[in-house]
Amino acid sequence: MIDGVKVKKLKVIPDERGNLMEIFRNDDEFFENFGQVYLTTAYPGVTKAWHFHKDQTDHMTVIKGMMKIVLYDDREDSPTKGEINEFFVGVRNHVLVRIPKGIYHGFKCISTDEALVINIPDKTYNYKTPDEFRLDPHKNDIPYNWDRKDG
Repeated sequence: MIDGVKVKKLKVIPDERGNLMEIFRNDDEFFENFGQVYLTTAYPGVTKAWHFHKDQTDHMTVIKGMMKIVLYDDREDSPTKGEINEFFVGVRNHVLVRIPKGIYHGFKCISTDEALVINIPDKTYNYKTPDEFRLDPHKNDIPYNWDRKDG
């Protein structure tokens, strides 16, 4: 596991009316600060990658569909520099992934329908000076191929 990355199995509470799923609590061991909550989506087969934040930690889960969330550690001072983590998150695996600042990350919708991602960063988005540093999803120095792995 990349240094600083955490995964929390989410608690789903079902009853005859439906389900309640706790996603992120201020008493979670890795909770530090609240910035905002937002929803982003991807259509089947779409990859949204790569980016990182210098000052922001993300907390990401998928509430509809399935996503392959991939992390790459390019931090110079990290004991896990060069490591890649791949998580399959969504209706078949309810987890919250903590993505520390400085970690490149992205996701690909691997379900047959649009997937919905909830992100809870510890900072509020700054429209004037965004803490967002991007690379092309396919043309970069990150040793990762977003293609499906059959076999």
